Amino acid sequence: MLKLDKYSFGIGDRFGRQAPFQLRSFQQLQSHGISVTPVWNKSNREHSLIGSEPPQVLQSARDAVLEAGWSGKWHIDADHIRQTTVDRFLEVSDFFTIDVAESIGKPAGIESIDSFVRRHTEFENGIDVPGISVPIQISPEGVRAIAREYLSAVQEAGRTFRYIAERKELGSFIVEVSMDETEEPQTPAQLLVILAALADEGVPVQTIAPKFSGRFNKGIDFVGNLDQFDTEFRDDLAVIAFAVEQFGLPDNLKLSVHSGSDKFSLYPIIREGLRDSGKGIHLKTAGTTWLEELIGLCEAGDDGADFVKAIYRDAFSHRDDLCLPYANVLDIDIARLPTPNDFEGWPSHRLARIIRHDPVCEEYNPHVRQLLHVAFKLAAKRADRFAQLSTAHREIIGSQVTTNLFDRHLKPLFLG
Repeated sequence: MLKLDKYSFGIGDRFGRQAPFQLRSFQQLQSHGISVTPVWNKSNREHSLIGSEPPQVLQSARDAVLEAGWSGKWHIDADHIRQTTVDRFLEVSDFFTIDVAESIGKPAGIESIDSFVRRHTEFENGIDVPGISVPIQISPEGVRAIAREYLSAVQEAGRTFRYIAERKELGSFIVEVSMDETEEPQTPAQLLVILAALADEGVPVQTIAPKFSGRFNKGIDFVGNLDQFDTEFRDDLAVIAFAVEQFGLPDNLKLSVHSGSDKFSLYPIIREGLRDSGKGIHLKTAGTTWLEELIGLCEAGDDGADFVKAIYRDAFSHRDDLCLPYANVLDIDIARLPTPNDFEGWPSHRLARIIRHDPVCEEYNPHVRQLLHVAFKLAAKRADRFAQLSTAHREIIGSQVTTNLFDRHLKPLFLG
């Protein structure tokens, strides 16, 4: 089996131009004695929105590895795929995030549910999971209820995994199962039953992405109860460790946090949880790099700032259409968005401060940041100009990318 390292970090690069500068941040972390594996992730939806293809992600990663002199492992993630969308990723990806959210709540066959309940009699008298905050007690009816909610989704993961395995060498790819894009978080009992069902399906899952309580909005910090996240995170770590032993899942199975970017307040909690448990983590950052490209263009001055102003004007005018696909992970107060005329009248360095995620800066505007986060497809409509500016201001933009990824993400998560 192709094994994912203990620490891995999913990085988005919407336009495939910043991979060398992303790798610089991982090299900086290596200089502190911490090895983290970069995983470039791009979903079918993102490819469709900007007209890119999966081979471009692989090529940009290969070029970056050569340019940066990266000697560690790296992977290409077919992010949030299903069986109906995986084909275009098969040749170039070695990491597959199987998204089963749409199948949660769909009824599985009665016979399948009955068989699962009969097979897992270990749940009948409660499960003693070391390190969990509240003991797990699941009656046979409770197991049945969880199976009704999740068994169909797990079966979908099994079908998708087997579809991939029939078309790629079994030891040539990594499997993640994602159920984070749902309304309700999974309880420890539900996660345990889900992992049992994945083992039954023969899915060699190495990382699982559950839903946590709170808001994981795009491009801004976590909104919710930090103590509750701490409890949920540690409980999930404990459940995963137990499930590995109980159900024979891969021994490197670890928790995945799909952050939506920039969940800075969670990093100390995650770091301490990993320290106390000795476990690994996979964390995805989504579209942070695209925003750093915009910040870099602002810092570059007139021509770069003019491009950002044009993007903002277009985004402001089409905000409803841009936000609709991400409605459950955005909280934009329209009244807090400056008018395009106001935005265009401000100096370029002020625009950078407005977009940059620096909560102590009085000019930082999370509403502008969220809108621009989902406006990346507007740059694709200006692809030639964006490419020209990105090339002309490559080092300024790249500096923003490296600094952001190391100082705001990797360093607080792994070094403190």
